[in-house]
Amino acid sequence: MKDEVNQIMETNLWLRHIWNDYKLKWSPAEFDGIEFIRVPSNKIWRPDIVLYNNAVGDFLVEDKTKALLKYDGTITWVPPAIFKSSCPMDITYFPFDYQNCSMKFGSWTYDKAKIDLVLIGSKVNLKDFWESGEWEIIDAPGYKHDIKYNCCEEIYPDITYSFYIRRLPLFYTINLIIPCLLISFLTVLVFYLPSDCGEKVTLCISVLLSLTVFLLVITETIPSTSLVIPLIGEYLLFTMIFVTLSIVITVFVLNVHYRTPMTHTMPSWVRTVFLRALPRIMLMRRPLDLSESSGKGGLEIGGSSGTGGGRGGEGKKRKNSASQQGAMNSLEFGEGKAALEGKKGGCPCHPMKEAVEGDCGKVNRQLSTQAINTVVAFSVVSPEIKQAIESVKYIAENMRSRNKAKEVEDDWKYVAMVIDRIFLWVFVLVCVLGTLGLFLQPLIGFFS
Repeated sequence: MKDEVNQIMETNLWLRHIWNDYKLKWSPAEFDGIEFIRVPSNKIWRPDIVLYNNAVGDFLVEDKTKALLKYDGTITWVPPAIFKSSCPMDITYFPFDYQNCSMKFGSWTYDKAKIDLVLIGSKVNLKDFWESGEWEIIDAPGYKHDIKYNCCEEIYPDITYSFYIRRLPLFYTINLIIPCLLISFLTVLVFYLPSDCGEKVTLCISVLLSLTVFLLVITETIPSTSLVIPLIGEYLLFTMIFVTLSIVITVFVLNVHYRTPMTHTMPSWVRTVFLRALPRIMLMRRPLDLSESSGKGGLEIGGSSGTGGGRGGEGKKRKNSASQQGAMNSLEFGEGKAALEGKKGGCPCHPMKEAVEGDCGKVNRQLSTQAINTVVAFSVVSPEIKQAIESVKYIAENMRSRNKAKEVEDDWKYVAMVIDRIFLWVFVLVCVLGTLGLFLQPLIGFFS
């Protein structure tokens, strides 16, 4: 069991001591064949074997257990102990990390000339090892070292056991990594969310706050070190930068989305790039203008549908506008002409009726639109009709200007939609590649 925050490994073990005391020998024949006796360990001499890299607690093993004494002076003492040893952790690949924790045992008082340590077996005996739910022991070899310290001239032997352990990442994968991945991928949906809903920035900030909570959880799990940044910390930092950039881009997109002809003029290069070139590359297609799908009607007072972006209906609308203007000019001309003819007395008060009957001119019975406008031009217009015509002209001009402004607003909205779609694919690509690049590092490091 490990305490990652304080970098301490807590180990429950049995420490086997075997030595020979020549003063504790006897002949079994003299004592009714007794070959083994068990004596309190505090009543006999014991080597002062201590844990050098002890972090907490006593360095010596408690002497409450008894020792097994053999008739030839061999003493076996196997006391249970709970050691808390210091273990510098490398959290570079947390939670897919491997650690190497060592336990160094040796005599604190006697040098090699007095006590020589012998390693029993080349590895730690894991026969009675109780599996941990978080760590797995890969290997636990033992080594003997003879070290000469600066304080003394004697050589002091020690036995060091190295525990190569691997963290079982299932717990952190289910409770930390997968939720973090899901939340970070929500950032991509910000660019698919319509700008009119007004929740784009709210979603970004919510994701950022969620990642901050995960970062606080990680800081309580790993040791406080400035040497390395853990893998999950790098991913959270990458995702937080990712989300922050998405907030900046979203604010810019909203600024473009709500632009109007009264505040901004769309440059020609923006119209070329964002309305023609990029939509083809991004496989985006604007719906056709409703005026194209309407029948072969006469005069139309209206504009684009608001969401359509096809420019195919502009020529027809211009023709209709010209027809409207021509009709209005004909009416105006007709008023002056009628007054002039009235003065001369050359035309009666009902020229259309007489034109049909053939009294005031030679006009065909099947009148075209131009013929009707020409005939109306010579008619006498009453003040009420004149006021109605002026009102119609004002309404037509007003609707024409509104439609033109609506077209420009729709173009700005479509530009914002194109920018959203571009960053949608860019962020998907960066998110997938960044995630794979970060979480494949432990696998690459393991095989290398």
